Amino acid sequence: MATVKEVGKSATSPSSLASSSSSPPSSLADNPSVIALRNYLALPIVSSFVAGGVAGAVSRTVVSPLERMKIIFQVQGPGSQSYQGVGPTLAKMWREEGWRGFMRGNGINCVRIVPYSAVQFSSYTIYKNFLLSRTPSSKRVDLDTLERLGAGALAGITSVVATYPLDIVRTRLSIQTASLKPLKVSGSQVHAQKPLGMWSVMSDMYKTEGGFRALYRGLIPTTMGVAPYVGLNFAVYESMREYVTPKGEKNPSALGKLFAGAVSGAVAQTITYPFDVLRRRFQVVSMGAGQLGFQYTSVWDAISSIVKQEGIRGIYKGLSANLLKVAPSMASSWLSYEYTKELLKY
Repeated sequence: MATVKEVGKSATSPSSLASSSSSPPSSLADNPSVIALRNYLALPIVSSFVAGGVAGAVSRTVVSPLERMKIIFQVQGPGSQSYQGVGPTLAKMWREEGWRGFMRGNGINCVRIVPYSAVQFSSYTIYKNFLLSRTPSSKRVDLDTLERLGAGALAGITSVVATYPLDIVRTRLSIQTASLKPLKVSGSQVHAQKPLGMWSVMSDMYKTEGGFRALYRGLIPTTMGVAPYVGLNFAVYESMREYVTPKGEKNPSALGKLFAGAVSGAVAQTITYPFDVLRRRFQVVSMGAGQLGFQYTSVWDAISSIVKQEGIRGIYKGLSANLLKVAPSMASSWLSYEYTKELLKY
């Protein structure tokens, strides 16, 4: 006969087994380190930084062929007519360089745009919070138009200064294989078969064009253009976002976000486009010992020279290609930014 102790043991063992087997194993989502990371990524500034980086990479890759075409148009001097028209230029790029011609410079552009866009969106959040904190009694949740312009302009300046050397290298990479005129770097011919890489271009500029200052050539006209551009972009987007949000809803639809992003980008780019032309000209002015057909001593010298030699259309070179690019670029940028930010909240 079994003793009472044995019966109790045999009776309780199965239930203990069932209890231990029914308790679920701790999942990765319940891990304290994972929870801490998710909470950190959900912070407004951090989520803006990450989402901004994603938005930048997506938007630039989508429009890479149009971006390179725009830069080629911008740096064509008065004596060069190698690239004319959007369709013929795209065909020429494909014929001479294949699909690599469409993506030339996109790698460095993504290396540049991820930190650039991340810094821009996160710094806008910082400046926005700062402006809102100045009037805590009113309990405002959003900025007015002028404040949006100011916060956006400061965010643009911050992101440009942080990533400018990558931008100037990207411009050089975009045109070094283009058949504009014989371009020379360091006195040696650059052949399309063996274009210089990112680090080679940066090193070469540093050694032969004036050291650290060479990597920031064109910063002033760039800042003059980027500050109002980014300010307008943020201000117009947030205003359009409110306009396309259905009544009673907190957020617009995906189509509404795409539309708001396209409009904001088109308005901002069109108004500030001449500064973008100046920026590109200054970035390549020392390439090939001036063989591109222009040399400038200052911003005002550049403006007057371009208008005198190329007419008023000279400061709008590449605008058609840019407008083709800007709608899908900014639309995809804002949409991917908002979706990534929402994803990081959960």
